[in-house]
Amino acid sequence: MSTLAPPDLRAARAEFTGGRSYLAACTVGLPTRGTRAAVIADLDAAGAGRASAVAYTAAVERTRAHFARLVGADPARIAIGSQASVFAGLIAASMPEGAEVLCAEGDFSSMVLPFAHAGRGIRLRTAPLSELAAAITADTRLVVFSVVQSATGDVADAAEIRAAARRHGARTLCDATQAIGWLPVQATDYDAVICHAYKWLCAPRGVAFLAITADFAATVPPIFAGWYAGADPWTSCYGREVELAADATRLDVSPAWQAFIGAEPALALFASLPAAALYDHATGLADAFRAGAALPPADRPSAIVTWSDRDGSDLARLAAAGIVASGRAGRARVAFHVFNDEQDVADAVVALRG
Repeated sequence: MSTLAPPDLRAARAEFTGGRSYLAACTVGLPTRGTRAAVIADLDAAGAGRASAVAYTAAVERTRAHFARLVGADPARIAIGSQASVFAGLIAASMPEGAEVLCAEGDFSSMVLPFAHAGRGIRLRTAPLSELAAAITADTRLVVFSVVQSATGDVADAAEIRAAARRHGARTLCDATQAIGWLPVQATDYDAVICHAYKWLCAPRGVAFLAITADFAATVPPIFAGWYAGADPWTSCYGREVELAADATRLDVSPAWQAFIGAEPALALFASLPAAALYDHATGLADAFRAGAALPPADRPSAIVTWSDRDGSDLARLAAAGIVASGRAGRARVAFHVFNDEQDVADAVVALRG
């Protein structure tokens, strides 16, 4: 089991004022000390009439750069926005008439509904996550899946899916909202990666990213283009004669400034952490919980543990013990992050046995 031995992880844990008995990073992350301080300082500045659009823009661009570092991509390949479904909608709008899109069965609706309702004869087909690679055919235009499933915590065999997509000439769209922050994700492995940062990256809700290859971005219509999609946003505020950015930032959705103010210190923290140590810590705690709760081991290590809890009795036991967990699709769900430790595992196991 992880002991949080690396000094950088111990320092990271000290950035959170909460964490004890909080096993719900898969629902919403805890704010860091830096996030809390930044949001309060911004509110104070705004209340004093000192809010600055230039300062907000600088925070947005620093946040974009931190995310780029996290996923190993050039910042010019990162678009910013506020919701995962908006970016999925952009990708859906790029699909030609009659295209086949293959999604993982039971995946999070924000990644499925934009394709289900895109019109233009787009054919949406689904397959179980474990069979997704085998379900790809020469007719498949795009494969859409969450690398970590929200309802079950299952981790996709992403390498197998990518290889099958390449063999059949299909593009890949990966939702990494339940992964980035504990599971290393290399954006360049996919044609596009979507991430909403309010879970494992502990940012305020309203900060999302799309990492996309240059050739794929060229096919995506900027249907949500506003002033921030311009080559120079400050000269793109009026009229239709606006030159859009030449890179992925042409797909930017005008940022929720205050959310990015809070996100910038959180993403700076996670971008600075050793990814392998964070992965070992989170999955080590999850594996220890599985063993203590007599649950079967995961096919692939995951920081999220779920089990059948149709009547909600296990979730109620956890709540009665003061443990914050969640329930999804008839399953109890716990998650282990940088702010958790062995005591959280032990407390949850005792609560379930009680």
